[in-house]
Amino acid sequence: METTDNVTESDHLKRGEDGTETGLPQSSTKLRKKSCKEALGFANLTHWRTAIFFFSLFLCLTIVFAFSFIIPCPVRPQYQVSWNRSFPDAATYDFLAVEDTSRDKVNDIMFVLKTQGIQNNTCSAAGLSSPCVFVLAVDGTDGTTMWKLPLSSEYHWAQCGLNKGASRNWDCLVSHSDQLTTIDNYTGDVRWQQARPSGLQGSVPVLSVPDLNEDNVNDLVLVASDNTQTQLIFISGESGVQIGSTVVLDSIETTNHLLHHTSEGSHYVLLQKENGLYGVALWRIAAKAKPGMESVLKKDKHWEKNASPTTGFVPIYKSDSLRYVLKAGHTDNSPNLLVVTETETSIVDGKTLQLVWSFNTSSVLREPSFGHFNKDDVLDIVVEEDIGNYRKRVVILDGKSGDMLWEVELLAAQNSPGPSAVHTTNSFSIFVFWGTLPAETNSSVPMISDRCTYMLHPLYSNVLLESTSSLDHIVTFKATLMERGRHAAFILLTGPETEGAEGTVVLSKRKLKQDIPESNVRRIGTGGTSETNEDIKEVFSRLRFSDW
Repeated sequence: METTDNVTESDHLKRGEDGTETGLPQSSTKLRKKSCKEALGFANLTHWRTAIFFFSLFLCLTIVFAFSFIIPCPVRPQYQVSWNRSFPDAATYDFLAVEDTSRDKVNDIMFVLKTQGIQNNTCSAAGLSSPCVFVLAVDGTDGTTMWKLPLSSEYHWAQCGLNKGASRNWDCLVSHSDQLTTIDNYTGDVRWQQARPSGLQGSVPVLSVPDLNEDNVNDLVLVASDNTQTQLIFISGESGVQIGSTVVLDSIETTNHLLHHTSEGSHYVLLQKENGLYGVALWRIAAKAKPGMESVLKKDKHWEKNASPTTGFVPIYKSDSLRYVLKAGHTDNSPNLLVVTETETSIVDGKTLQLVWSFNTSSVLREPSFGHFNKDDVLDIVVEEDIGNYRKRVVILDGKSGDMLWEVELLAAQNSPGPSAVHTTNSFSIFVFWGTLPAETNSSVPMISDRCTYMLHPLYSNVLLESTSSLDHIVTFKATLMERGRHAAFILLTGPETEGAEGTVVLSKRKLKQDIPESNVRRIGTGGTSETNEDIKEVFSRLRFSDW
């Protein structure tokens, strides 16, 4: 019998130093076993890698399948470049609201009519006397009616955009007859309706204020003035019920008002009085309306050190010829204030109340507008001045320094709306003006048939793009963004010359770029540009628009 120590034919052999073949030592056997284990582990690892690869491939194919066949791709709304809606035997008012009421990322239009009925919806069917007031929302893509709400006459005023950051379930407030009615801008439903406080017929705009009655909904303050006094009334944003008592400021007459939010989080109601602009802290008004209600409001130490010890009024700008006061900023957080008088246009620092700059102007025709002429991220100001002989001067002022950036003289054609601007993705705005260049008419007295629209591109400031305009009486006008990046448009509401008079009312939308191919390129000033007329039109055609 052979022992296990003997070497068999099946054993691996190796040749020793003397040339004889010997069996493998025990250490070599261990190495051989270890090598097998390592090989076995490597094989298992390869199997895992293969499994992970196929699992990843399966997961990717599943996601592709889901997005391709199960989850539908979003459909971009197909809009008409222009449309119009006519309403015979109707009256309309100077009110347009542009908001996305259909949630399709395209802005829609809300406006007000006074008529006997619209598309089989009559006043009598709604239990109202005829004619009555209709608030309408029409689709910005094609002008179809999305909803219409009949209300009792007479119409006083309306304001939308009141739900921005306010946690309300409504967005528009309408004053009509003896009522205040809130409307959900998405559905046209009435959220609440309350009797209008007496003496507040002329109160517009409404001021949205923080939540004062602690119901988690921001509230409102209504301001109205007559020849003897100014009244302020707080109402609940949730229900419309008055909060506290009416606050009366004796012997104070105001022609306009707005709410200012300081950098320290305090709110001030700015009152435009006959001798200048003054601010009164919201917490002071709230304390008079209902003691203790002021506890939810903050105080601004800087503003309060300038307040009168007797009245609490903070003087901001003194002038006997104050005409307009506007916020000059993108946000409500301590924007600068634009103040326009009979002799000058000025910017007041919204935090320190110091005068930033002042520019001499006279006979300003209408409320200034804003846009970006340069790329310093500060809004520039567009002012129209009456310079006599049926002419006006359009001036663009640098919002930072007050320097004049651009100007042009136009014939002040009849019923011409004020200037407007639409922002672009290139950090500047396209400015829109109404009027007539003097060389384009043989008459020194411009007629409505001479009225044109002009577009100004800041990078080509020696050129204006001229288009003819509607010959109808314009009630109100907006140049506005309809869909981010895609298109901006002109919104025109035309109707009888007398507000509230019956006639044919027409609401129309026209894409801003639509008239570019047929427009005239008008070269103004000196210097000029080397681009041809077609090059200029191509520049306008390539514009992409954005919000502020």
